Amino acid sequence: MPKRPSEISNKSIGILVSCIILVAVAGLCLWLKKNAKVTTQNMPEKVHTPATGETVIDYNNIEKDKALIALMQKRKAEYGIEKGVDIITKSDESFKIGDSTVSMQEILDKIRIKSGDIVEKDLKSNKMDSMKNSEAFGIHVVHPGDNIWNIHFNFLKDYFAHKGISLSPLADEPARGGQSSGVGKLLKFSESTVNIYNIKERKIDVDLKLIHPLSKVVIYNMDQIFALLDLIDYEHVNRIQFDGETLWIPPN
Repeated sequence: MPKRPSEISNKSIGILVSCIILVAVAGLCLWLKKNAKVTTQNMPEKVHTPATGETVIDYNNIEKDKALIALMQKRKAEYGIEKGVDIITKSDESFKIGDSTVSMQEILDKIRIKSGDIVEKDLKSNKMDSMKNSEAFGIHVVHPGDNIWNIHFNFLKDYFAHKGISLSPLADEPARGGQSSGVGKLLKFSESTVNIYNIKERKIDVDLKLIHPLSKVVIYNMDQIFALLDLIDYEHVNRIQFDGETLWIPPN
């Protein structure tokens, strides 16, 4: 039996409505996909976020946070320094300068990669090792006009001042005959014991040239450098020998 006009009309209307719904859904999906792409493109570059509970040394509050001031004074006193570095952080901590927060472990991994060491990640063992063998690192924040020689010289002046020894401003100048002084050799050796880190580009750097303020730091391994300095008798500092790699004091 032929379908009545009303039945045909109702069926056509149903098909039309279904098509409109499908087009609307497809259009909505397309809009959401496009909007998600724009949102992703506008997202800021991924940065390191310290693990929950990790201590963050905030350089921005170094002069106004009483608890932080007391902590830095205590840590510096352990090494007998005051002005040689801006902050002292541990290997299982992070530090914040400006808007950048960097984990010391991130820096140490990059230093090891640079030196050719293999970095293996085992979260459980890494956490246990860091608790047992936490190292201390001095951080000098680089400012315009800084140079690596003066940074090291000021570090040595501060160290010797706490031993009651006043370094002459000319102590790093060559001795008669053009030979490097003992302090000069110490400074030259120091250049190979520290690392420069670009906290904006998050990489090991080779010089102190600044692109952005507060963008670079000089990193001292406090335990290593003081193990060396504590062996030096300043009265015999000019007997120090340095061959470009090794520093030593010849026997009498």
